[in-house]
Amino acid sequence: MPSDVGRTIRAVLDYRAEAAPDAPFVVDPRDGSVLSYGVVRDRARRVAAALPRLGYQPGDSIAFALTNGPDAACVLLGLFYGGYRAVAVNRVAGPATIGYVLAHSESRAVIGQPAHEALLGEAMATGEVALEIVSAAALLEDGADARLPSPAAAADDGLLMYTSGTTGRPKGVRLTQSNLVAGGETPTEAHRLTDTDRALCVLPFYHINGLCVTLLAPLVSGGSVVMPERFSASGFWDLIREHRCTWFSVVPTQISYLLHGAEQAQGDRHGLENVRFARSASAPLAPEVQTAFEDRFGIPVVETMGLTETAAQILSNPLPPGQRKIGSPGIAYGNDVIIADAAQRAVTADTEGEILVRGPNVMAGYLKNEDATRAALTVDGWLRTGDLGRMDADGYVFVTGRLKELIIKGGENIAPREIDEALYAHPAVIEAAAFARPCPDYGQRVEAGVAVEADAGVTEADLIALCNKRLGSFKTPDRIHFLPELPKGPSGKIQRMKLADILSEH
Repeated sequence: MPSDVGRTIRAVLDYRAEAAPDAPFVVDPRDGSVLSYGVVRDRARRVAAALPRLGYQPGDSIAFALTNGPDAACVLLGLFYGGYRAVAVNRVAGPATIGYVLAHSESRAVIGQPAHEALLGEAMATGEVALEIVSAAALLEDGADARLPSPAAAADDGLLMYTSGTTGRPKGVRLTQSNLVAGGETPTEAHRLTDTDRALCVLPFYHINGLCVTLLAPLVSGGSVVMPERFSASGFWDLIREHRCTWFSVVPTQISYLLHGAEQAQGDRHGLENVRFARSASAPLAPEVQTAFEDRFGIPVVETMGLTETAAQILSNPLPPGQRKIGSPGIAYGNDVIIADAAQRAVTADTEGEILVRGPNVMAGYLKNEDATRAALTVDGWLRTGDLGRMDADGYVFVTGRLKELIIKGGENIAPREIDEALYAHPAVIEAAAFARPCPDYGQRVEAGVAVEADAGVTEADLIALCNKRLGSFKTPDRIHFLPELPKGPSGKIQRMKLADILSEH
């Protein structure tokens, strides 16, 4: 994309639609239909122009509760195009949280679909708000000739996305139009995306990865995206083969399910020659899982790291033949990353500290929460991620834990990820997460939750013995709890703090 294209989604979509109006952009796997860049822009314009006739103006917060697909893509791009502040509604967050988001964001309306109207009604009741539910289909079918709103500025808010809120109320992350463009640029640069690439989008648009990486990166690069309604392990490889996808972005739990369900879902290398890489994000990927996946499918996995507050990606491993370091989310692309001490000063190589990031993708702040914004953003513009890590001499970052999740046993810090990776080394383990429990002798002790393959026959003693062999007795869990699945946030990231709460109730 030329450097003189403006820093708004509207400018980027206009550029693509004018440069190659007939080029494919959004593919509907239900019937194989393809929307070109020209058609997507026309539909986005309909949305942008229709909302003022309903009484809403650019700058207003307009929520969206939509199932992934071409309609959702066009509506979302229409909100950006018209200069509205799109408010992402996480449909699996529960009515109380959705109600809070609608109220806190001061949304004027919510764009929805019939399948979600009952949920939205219940959510509004809990949040004590009354909003019009605007039909997505009606907006897209509105063909009346109308004047478009004036273009938004690069610094105007484009998206309001709420963090998972594993502790306390979720925070509303304000991402500007320029932030969103940068969110599409960083994966484009890191993964060398071009107009010949085709992504498979299986993460929802209320998750920053699904939105910025697999919708906006194809827009920025001029490529295309296949957009099923949701992730399905059983149908995943059929979609890849049928639509000749060249890459996909998933979370570690999905990689694990694809690996363990390979036999039932024709998960072999046949027909996957077009796939350049798989992209893993949102949580650390266990090295054993990555290696097993690559051995099974012959697809290189590029581990990355991103945050809602940075419009997704901040770090990525290079593509082959560049060096990928297993266990690291890679090096910085499109922004600066340092490891800092308690005074936010960069530390030397291989020294643990907090991961800080600065660049055009970093949020404007948290909505109506100046204290949280000041705590997260330093005076020099660095975002404090809350993640602990170290950086080697080559610039590769290794995440060692979360500041809030460290297990402190007998005064010694234990990173839960070490224990997770030891558990993932067992071939029957699908999900694993270690956490702290109060202990009268050591202050805290180590426990873990796992989900394993059905009929695997693995026991608690088996897993404790494995951890003891790999980690030593001090870091080995005292208890391992077997669950059908572990609790997860909207991005698919396992919520170890919630896991500890759930198990403390039993």
